[in-house]
Amino acid sequence: MGWLFVMAAASFEVTGAVGLHLYSQQKNILSTALYLGGFGLSFLLLYQSFDYLQLSVAYAVWIGLGTAGAVLVNMIFFGESKNRQRVLSLMVILAGVIGLKLVS
Repeated sequence: MGWLFVMAAASFEVTGAVGLHLYSQQKNILSTALYLGGFGLSFLLLYQSFDYLQLSVAYAVWIGLGTAGAVLVNMIFFGESKNRQRVLSLMVILAGVIGLKLVS
C-alpha cells in the first residue's frame, strides 16, 4: 500500500510541476489549481506512505520519480532539450529508484 501512495504522490508532483510551468507563463485559475493542488496532494500522499515505508526510502523514491517525470513531461510537451546526457541522467535516476525499491 505504501508504494501505491508513493507512486500517486510522484504523479501529483509531476502535475504540480506542470502547473508551476503553466503558472510561470500565465497566472490563471487552472494553472494555480494544478500547481497548488498537485503539490498539495503530493505531500499528503507522501505523508500517508510513511505509515508503511521508511521515510528515507519513500522520500528518495518520491523525489526521484517526481524529478524524472517532470523532466520527461517537459521534454515531451514543452520542448526542453532531449540530448543524450539528459536521457542518460534520467536513466541513472530511475536505476537508483529501482535499486531502492528492490532493497526495501
